[in-house]
Amino acid sequence: MMKTNIPNSLFIRNRANLMARLPEKSVAVFTANEPMPRNGDQFYPFRQQSDFFYLTGIDAENAFLILSPNNPTEQYREVLFIEPYDEVKATWQGEMMDNKQAKEISGIETVKSSDEFYAVLNDIALTGCDTIFMNTYEYPKYECNVETIQHRFVKKIKELYPLHQFGRTAPILNELRMIKSKEEFDITQDACNITAKAFRRCLETVKPNRYEYQIQAEIEYIFKLNNASGHAYAPIVAGGKNGCCLHYSKNDDILNDGDLLLFDIGCEYKNYSSDLSRTIPINGKFTERQKECYSAVLRVMKEITKLYKVGGTINEINQTTYRLMEQEMIKLGLFTAEDVAKQDPDHPLYRKYLMHGMSHHIGLDVHDSVDKYKPFQPGMILTCEPGIYIREEGIGIRIENDLLITEGEPVNLFEGLPIEIEEIEAAMNK
Repeated sequence: MMKTNIPNSLFIRNRANLMARLPEKSVAVFTANEPMPRNGDQFYPFRQQSDFFYLTGIDAENAFLILSPNNPTEQYREVLFIEPYDEVKATWQGEMMDNKQAKEISGIETVKSSDEFYAVLNDIALTGCDTIFMNTYEYPKYECNVETIQHRFVKKIKELYPLHQFGRTAPILNELRMIKSKEEFDITQDACNITAKAFRRCLETVKPNRYEYQIQAEIEYIFKLNNASGHAYAPIVAGGKNGCCLHYSKNDDILNDGDLLLFDIGCEYKNYSSDLSRTIPINGKFTERQKECYSAVLRVMKEITKLYKVGGTINEINQTTYRLMEQEMIKLGLFTAEDVAKQDPDHPLYRKYLMHGMSHHIGLDVHDSVDKYKPFQPGMILTCEPGIYIREEGIGIRIENDLLITEGEPVNLFEGLPIEIEEIEAAMNK
């Protein structure tokens, strides 16, 4: 059980915001994540389902949550269920959470044993409840062949109450989670600060003939040293041509003198993510061609950062970036203006060298709740990450910051971290 020490006022407010959006005669039910098998009798480290954590702060398995805002019985309006104490499990695996701790963490007064969940749900569902809201992870580009506990939970509840109506909590929670509270911003800033420390260590330790996984080890050392739980996603430490693979994560190649090294890294701290990309010369000195390409990406980044204001959209940022990068690619000699005039509009030439979008929300998930057409509002935290990938030259460059939308200019959560060519070279050669 990870101790996050987040004020329970955050979770109390999150639940209130959700319940205010539920219709009358409805109940919302949630299940915690389950341990995921690794091999033999081993499991991967436990990570709580993000919506469950967002509403409770509980970072433990075998837990349930019922929210019934209009229930006539006050103690049934919020009910948290946790795993009953098991002496054998506690002996082998360590401390188990008790009801008092669960109340303190979540701010929920009614805490019961998970063994009681279905009996309590039955009482609530069959007393003035017409609609049961269920929770699953909804992200447009996400596909998973593994049936999660959330999907199995939905099936079971529908079997138990086939004549009830059912609703989805995801659209409500996705909208709520896009706007970060002060507490969430502070945690995310801490996560970014830790990731920044890890990158600074890499500036001091990267050199030719080391291996990518050795640099990854430096990153992980700093993460753990600063109380992060680990990576927010599979880290990318990609030397040379590997930087042209967008989600490269083998990190097992040697670092060659004269190549670039592309980082896409971020720690997870108190379950919140950070997301940083930087590209540096392995030997501490950019070549002239590398400088040209890096400067092109950095110029575009500075321009599109200006668009991270109230009313902007991810789609606007993407389209502006593609237009600007197309002009930079012409200057770099990758194609000509005449080539662009003759190109197939459905297959523009820039797509060979820039294949991804420039921005996504971050929060409890590194790719957090998303609507790329939704105008920016204060409190949103998004990435800004243009790049260029010239496979025939073995040059892969991506530069990324995390930006907080405010009423005025965006706040760069990686402010002060080396990003200019001169800053990077100076840090690597001091």
